[in-house]
Amino acid sequence: MTLNRGVVAMCAAQACAQIGAFSVAALLLTLISAWSLSNTEAGWISGIYYAAYTVVVPLLSSLTDRVDPKRVYLGSVALTAVAFAGFAWVATGFWAALMFRALMGAGWAGSYMPGLKALSDLTEGPQQSRAVAAHASAVGVSGALSFGIAGAVNAWLGWHWALVPGALGAALAFVLVLVGLPARPLRAAPGPRRALLDFRPVFRNRSALAYSIAYCVHTWEMSALRGWGSSHF
Repeated sequence: MTLNRGVVAMCAAQACAQIGAFSVAALLLTLISAWSLSNTEAGWISGIYYAAYTVVVPLLSSLTDRVDPKRVYLGSVALTAVAFAGFAWVATGFWAALMFRALMGAGWAGSYMPGLKALSDLTEGPQQSRAVAAHASAVGVSGALSFGIAGAVNAWLGWHWALVPGALGAALAFVLVLVGLPARPLRAAPGPRRALLDFRPVFRNRSALAYSIAYCVHTWEMSALRGWGSSHF
């Protein structure tokens, strides 16, 4: 595959944006002790990330059909950087942590699928499938590393600093996409213009619906493992 500057920029940006993804999961036992959290409160802090993602992702993913995905992505990684910094240096207990954690989820909602949409707009044919595979690999490897990075920084400098890589990574992702990803002119879809959250075509496409349900179940179990697994090992 001939290297495409935009593809390289997006994959590198996603690796940076995901470098703090599971730092809160890695720090959960430390936070329970530091803030005297109950297991229920800790569960809310862990789970609100995925709840926010679930609520926001249909809106922001659909929006990329009407707005350049680059704009959605830049706004979202900026939000992610603010959320990590706020969790690290502003949050002092459950409610503030819950708010910033929800903002992290919303930021990832506007980063992952919109980033994938930007890649699909840049490529076609065999290059597109390879670019998507590279994107998935960058996200997966970086997310896995986030556990170890957060744990190592926590042991060295404390939990506040363990969240800083998430903020810095998101900020670097912003710069990489701002500079490396070309803006894309919107191409009007054939047929009449649909409402933003009109999912009727999805429900009519049984094959697409089946894949969506299967991916939902897979993500459900994967997120539960990532959110709580490190606390029990």
